[in-house]
Amino acid sequence: MPIILQSTVHRRCFTESNLRLFIRNNSTTAAVTPPAAFTSFFWRNDQWSSVIRRCPARRAMLSQVAVAERAYDIQPSVSVLNSLALPSTYPPPLSSLNYRPASTLNLPRLLTVYSQLSKSRLSVLVVLTAMSSVALSPLPTTVPVLLATALGTALCCASANTLNQLQEVPYDAQMARTRNRPLVRHAISPLHAAGFALTTGVAGPLILGACVNTPTALLGAANIALYAGAYTYLKRRSIANTWVGAVVGAIPPLMGWTACGGHLLPSAAYPVQLFLPSFLAGSHVLAPAAADNPLAALALFLFLYSWQFPHFNSLSFLVRASYAQAGYRMLSVLDPPRNARVALRYAALLMPVCSVLFPLSGLTTWTFALTSLVPNVICARYAWAFWRKGGGSEKDARKVFHASLWYLPVVMGLMMVHKNGLEWTGWFTKEEDKDDEPSQSTHLIEHAKVENGTR
Repeated sequence: MPIILQSTVHRRCFTESNLRLFIRNNSTTAAVTPPAAFTSFFWRNDQWSSVIRRCPARRAMLSQVAVAERAYDIQPSVSVLNSLALPSTYPPPLSSLNYRPASTLNLPRLLTVYSQLSKSRLSVLVVLTAMSSVALSPLPTTVPVLLATALGTALCCASANTLNQLQEVPYDAQMARTRNRPLVRHAISPLHAAGFALTTGVAGPLILGACVNTPTALLGAANIALYAGAYTYLKRRSIANTWVGAVVGAIPPLMGWTACGGHLLPSAAYPVQLFLPSFLAGSHVLAPAAADNPLAALALFLFLYSWQFPHFNSLSFLVRASYAQAGYRMLSVLDPPRNARVALRYAALLMPVCSVLFPLSGLTTWTFALTSLVPNVICARYAWAFWRKGGGSEKDARKVFHASLWYLPVVMGLMMVHKNGLEWTGWFTKEEDKDDEPSQSTHLIEHAKVENGTR
């Protein structure tokens, strides 16, 4: 393992072999011990001092390293002393430390810290995606259920994000975009953060289970486990972390669907129903089918799942240096051409998902198949340009990322405009006309009742 001693004047890199040679030429020989595990954030660094005192060879090694540092006037950024073990005199006298006292955690500061632990902007996006599926669902719901779904989803997000940050403190400290997170700068203790994660992680599924339903609560708990467990574990071990993270981001729309009473899997009582275009159905009204269509849940899942690849792959390329510094195994670091190819693949997949699967499931009319082509083609064009240049152009990666930011609200807005059964022209008709002509959603619900009755 190379050991780097660094100063403003010169830089010297010792491997274990030439460090032994340096010590042999300057004094007695001593064995090089492996580096200690990182635990200094959670415990005092002088916890190893008793081990040092019990091992004569290690004491001799440390004394020789100290001689080397004094001889070359080295002030190491990654000290050999820290790589081997720490002396019993740690920490150094206060007069040599450049520090400022930590701010008192009053209520406003504590709420700010909780917001940062929860990654508030990301949590708001997740809650909005869950609420969008509630809005698109043809199944009836109530305001209390809607509010409970939003609150429970937000608490689950807060728990998952806090647990993620608790495990990544030493790596966040190495990245410029994450080094100001609360745990890195010691704005809150790990124990306090763990208590916050436990409280929100228990409260979120409990609220969903008590005020909404069991499937939604199970999805919330599963998302905490996937994000704080599988995804965080895989980030430094396998590129599969990106696909696991996409599953995590695609679960909230399913939570919104199940919150309205929708089913995720087809069954004899709730089979898959296909909404064909009017020219195939032989009528100006869409073919009637049950409102609770499992195909709609698949459409919502695939939409958010596919969107995350052009969004994240372009972002990860822009910050690939930080990911490499922290040791995260991302496609943007290990294989940039493949990173761009994956982004293009899923950007292209968004077109059939929006233009075929959504209207076929009955969530939107077939007009959405045409209007959604505009943002989909623009996003795919940027992804294609990113891939065509081998995935190495930051300019093209930034275009893909910016396109993904406006793509999601634009397409979701179009879904609401073309929601199946939502008659916008009815706002401009007379009241008696509304009473005489029932909407498409009425046809769907009545047909569902008839179908269930015949069974």
